[in-house]
Amino acid sequence: MSANSTVVAFPQRHSGQVGFTREELTRILDLYGRMVAAGEWRDYAMDFTRDAASFSAFRRTAERPQARIEKRPSLRSRQGMWTLFGEHGQVLKRGHELPGVLAPVERRLVKAVDS
Repeated sequence: MSANSTVVAFPQRHSGQVGFTREELTRILDLYGRMVAAGEWRDYAMDFTRDAASFSAFRRTAERPQARIEKRPSLRSRQGMWTLFGEHGQVLKRGHELPGVLAPVERRLVKAVDS
């Protein structure tokens, strides 16, 4: 390293911040990749806060998300920590397990491939 080089540590996740596990993110990104291949989605965004982690998928970058998957651990003992929201913010599915909550999008993918 030269005298002018500076090594900056990668920002660490804050202890109070909600995130996705590697398995959860793999499942979500696998679905995202298949939806991109089907021509349904083109962009995504992730957001991590103290209360929730969310993954939003967009048909076009400038629009509101076509689908948003939210993990909210505080709801784990009630209706489940996973929620799938539609394009207009409506709750499409809630549950305790990620695969069940992703099922409506998986079904839409089957229809898109059949067309």
